Formats: sequence, C-alpha cells, structure tokens
Amino acid sequence: MYEFQKRLSNSFYALVSLPATAMGFALSVQISALSWLLTTQYHLDIHQVGIVWAAGPLAGIVGQVVIGLISDRVWFWGGRRRPFIIIGGALAAAMLMALPNIHVIDGWLGVGNLLIVAIAVALTLDLAINISFNPTRSIIADVTPEGDARTKGYTWMQTISGFFGVLAYVIGAVAGNFVLISFGVVLVLLFSIIPVLFITESRVLGAVQAAGAKAEAAAAPRATQWGQLLRLFGAHAFSWIGAQTMFVYIIAFIQQKMPLSADPGLAAGESGKIIAISFAILNTVGFLLPAPVLEPLAHRFGRVIVHTVAVGIMAAGYFGLVTAGTTPMMVYILMAVVGVGWASMVSLPFAIMSEKVAPGRMGFFMGMFNLSVVLPQLFVSLFLGSVIQDAADKTIIFVISGVALAASTLVWTFVRDNPRTMPRAVQGGGH
Repeated sequence: MYEFQKRLSNSFYALVSLPATAMGFALSVQISALSWLLTTQYHLDIHQVGIVWAAGPLAGIVGQVVIGLISDRVWFWGGRRRPFIIIGGALAAAMLMALPNIHVIDGWLGVGNLLIVAIAVALTLDLAINISFNPTRSIIADVTPEGDARTKGYTWMQTISGFFGVLAYVIGAVAGNFVLISFGVVLVLLFSIIPVLFITESRVLGAVQAAGAKAEAAAAPRATQWGQLLRLFGAHAFSWIGAQTMFVYIIAFIQQKMPLSADPGLAAGESGKIIAISFAILNTVGFLLPAPVLEPLAHRFGRVIVHTVAVGIMAAGYFGLVTAGTTPMMVYILMAVVGVGWASMVSLPFAIMSEKVAPGRMGFFMGMFNLSVVLPQLFVSLFLGSVIQDAADKTIIFVISGVALAASTLVWTFVRDNPRTMPRAVQGGGH
C-alpha cells in the first residue's frame, strides 16, 4: 500500500475519485452528443432517438445490481473492483469512439439499419458505464474508514467529477461535439485504468471500515439496516423525480415563459442557450460545494441533517421558479439555488448509505441504490410527459419538481446517521 493511501492524503482522495470521474465524463459526453449525432448526422426521427435513449435506464437496472453483486464476491487482477473498472472503462472509451462512426460500423457489419446499430452502440456504452459506475463508487467505501473520511471520499468524488462534467459541456459548446468525443475517449481510458493501479484494495471487505471505527463497535459484524435503507431509497427517489423532470422537460417551460424571438430559428438558438447556461450554473454549484462546504458542515451537524436542509433548499428553488422564473436572469439565479441540493444529492447519500449496509455486500447495495435513480427516470419519461404536454401552463414542470423535492425532504427526516460516526454535537454533547 502506498504511503499516500495509508495517510488518507488529499492526493489519495483525488486519485480514488478519478474512476468515477471517468464514468461521469462518459455520461456527460453521451448526454451532450448522442441526440445531436442521431438527429443531425444519421437523421433519425425523434421517436427513434427516444428508443435509443431508453437503453440507458434499462441497462442501469440490470447492470449495476449484477456487477455490484459479482464484484463483492470475486478477486482477480489484484482487486475486487479494479477489474470491472478497467474493463468497463476500456469498453466505454471504445463505444465513445464508435458514436461518430455508427454508419461505418453499419457498413462493416452489413446490417443496413442505422437504428439497430445505434441502439447496439448506445446499449453497450450504457452497459460499460454501469459495469464501472458501481465499482467506482464502491471502491471509495472499501478503502475509507466510516465517518468523516468516508464523507470526504464522496464529496471529493463529486467535486472532481462535477468539475470535469462542466468541462465536458464547455468543450462541446466551444470546440464542438466531435472534439468532445475525442477528448472523452482519452480521458475515460486514462482515468479508468491508471488510478486503480495505485490503489490497494483489501481482500477482506470491512477491514478498513473496522480500523476506523470505535473498538467496541468494530468487534461485532454490522448488519444491514433494511428499514433505514428503504427510507433512504424512497427519499432519494423523490429527489430524482424532481431533478429528472427538470432535466427532461425544461425546454417546454423555456419556450412558453421566456421572451424569445418570433423567428423559429432564432428562438431555437435562444432557448438552447438559456438551457445551456442554466445547467452550467447548476453543475458549477454542484461541484463547488461538496468538498469545501458540505463536508465541514456534515462533520459538525451530521450528514443527514445537512442533506435534508440542502434538499429543502432545492425544493424552495423549484417553487421560486414557479413564482419568479419569468426572465432568463431569474432562472439563472434560481438554478444556483437548486444547485445547492444538486451538490448534496450526488455526494452525501452515497456516504450515508454506505454505513447502513454490511461491508461485504457494498457493491450489491450500491446497485440497489442506483434503482432509486433509474426507476424515477423511467417514471418521468413514461408517465409525466403526457401530463406536461397537456398542461396549459408549463410551470407545472417546476410544481412537480418542487412537490417531489418537498416529499424527499420530509422522508429524509426519518433517516438517521450512523450513531458510531454521528457528531457529538448532534448526539447531545460530551467530550
């Protein structure tokens, strides 16, 4: 084991965050470029694009649970998570390279149907991301002690991953999607393979956690807290219903409520710019807050309390968009408010969840936790679209988001931090 891992130095936290960053960047490239490529380069209809995108959540439902379960039980290439991170990263890089070459692949294979090839490439990319995403998150729990060190691991993960996610959108906007894809291929390959070669995994799951816990608490194996997990999954699912509703349908709100040009061509560019700036602000707040702000607050007040407050702020931001989101500037300001909850959503719940499960089943439960993301995504896509389309006032988008986040805030109040790692101030004092 290298010294920087023994000391849990900042350089170690940065390094262990890079594999998750690679998968997040691959996902950002897919979000930025896939629909654009399918419509502008391969001329697929919008409903065909939707069919291609449906592969993602379906791959997530199966991929993360299965890979998590397998990675808990195997050991090869010097690690438990390492093999899946390397394989998934290499496969994801290959599929990113395939995106702008779907027509070439179609010609090589003689399929004669771009839609079939596009679905195959998109599904393989999603499976590759899911092969790696679970292990990249699980390895952070595997190599950090419970408590503040675990929180630091996941907040650093989001800070670094979030920064590169914003960078992906900037590269796509400034240099174009083809440059973004090429950059993504190199980054995903390097960030997946190189870091795990310098991270030492323990063959006994739970050894690192026990070393960082109190002696009396570490003496007995920790059981999975099913009741707490179900509340946590439910709370997180409500959060994702709200966030995904915004991500998918904000275009309808912008087109109806923002002062756009009467010329359809100009209006399309203006609405796209407003959305791009809005998401850039959201994600910038999302990567700036976790390590320098959320981590010290969680150390003082507890992770669940901090996260519950952040989700409540996110709900307030959505309701603010309902009442005051009448100009692009107000949308940008309120997106920054929503970003407070987004920063917490993609960092603190991982640390909270990781201390409620048996260490030997971390990968499996990371996969189960992912269901609280992909099932809401499917719900939003399959059931809310018609509701929003039929609504005369498109502020209903943020009403739904606000109500979902308010429900999430309520459910989070029934989740408890691990007593062994809860700050003493929250426990009621003591020395």
